[in-house]
Amino acid sequence: MKISDYIYGEYEIEDILEEIILTDEFIRLKNIYHGGGSHLVNPKWNVTRNEHSLGTMILIRMLGGTIEEQIAGLLHDISHTAFSHVIDFVLENENEDYHEKIFKDVIENSKIPKILEKYGFNYEDILFNEEKWTILEIKAPKLCADRVDYTLRDLYKAELISKHEIDKFLENLDVENGEIVIKSIEIGEWFVEAYYKEVIDYFMNPINIFGNDILSKAIKEGMKLGEIKEDDFLRDDLYLLEKLNNSKFEAVSKLMNTLKKIPKLEENKNEFDLHIKNKVRMIDPTICLDNSIFSLSEKSEISKVKTENAIKKLREGIFIKIIK
Repeated sequence: MKISDYIYGEYEIEDILEEIILTDEFIRLKNIYHGGGSHLVNPKWNVTRNEHSLGTMILIRMLGGTIEEQIAGLLHDISHTAFSHVIDFVLENENEDYHEKIFKDVIENSKIPKILEKYGFNYEDILFNEEKWTILEIKAPKLCADRVDYTLRDLYKAELISKHEIDKFLENLDVENGEIVIKSIEIGEWFVEAYYKEVIDYFMNPINIFGNDILSKAIKEGMKLGEIKEDDFLRDDLYLLEKLNNSKFEAVSKLMNTLKKIPKLEENKNEFDLHIKNKVRMIDPTICLDNSIFSLSEKSEISKVKTENAIKKLREGIFIKIIK
């Protein structure tokens, strides 16, 4: 099977990967958006978990990861719910890890174990030991395929970075001791700037925050009134959106109508209608240069300051005033 990706290009993949991609469980991710309800308020915020999962797999492949790690990358988001992290807000889950809590159950109730066993792989060893796959996932603030792919993909779709910039960045990636490293301080600084565009300018954009807050309130209201069940979370965005849009309850309909015409918003710490804190996300890539390995923040004051400013912003959250 040949797959084509607008970030990484074309790749011929193995039969086992093809079988996973063609499962209903993986196809479901085509209608799970990375930004939750972001695409409802800005059509450019439209990356899906399906394309991100494929991209993560390809990036691992590009960096020399094993077929087992590629499988882990392909499936790392398989348990994401409809509207992704919006459900964490619905369930008041501050760690934003509901999908991780249900990952084992989702896998074991899918076709995935039998597919992996068919090709001689132990699904538990590959999928329930993520800490061994350090290209796929490593503790922040280091680089990993997951963080790299969603940053590049979201920003490219939003037209905030160019394909030329992405290609130059990818040319400067390598793997040392199982960790993704960057071979240039300048390129490292570029990625730090890009990452904070992602977590501050996109994740904490007032329109994005407001839209996802309204959506989470609508889902909460639907649950309280018995229209929405927790089982609905494992369908997809389209299914849940249809239920919400067709609600027979005015409280839900009123909230959903607000999503169709977002009011004018501004950030205002003194007078605000909404205060939201997102998970604190930071990045400090490892640089490999002239046979030396070091954290970018050790050599780049620019990146160090950007990270300090981002942490401060994330910890205090965003204060949004609705202009009436």
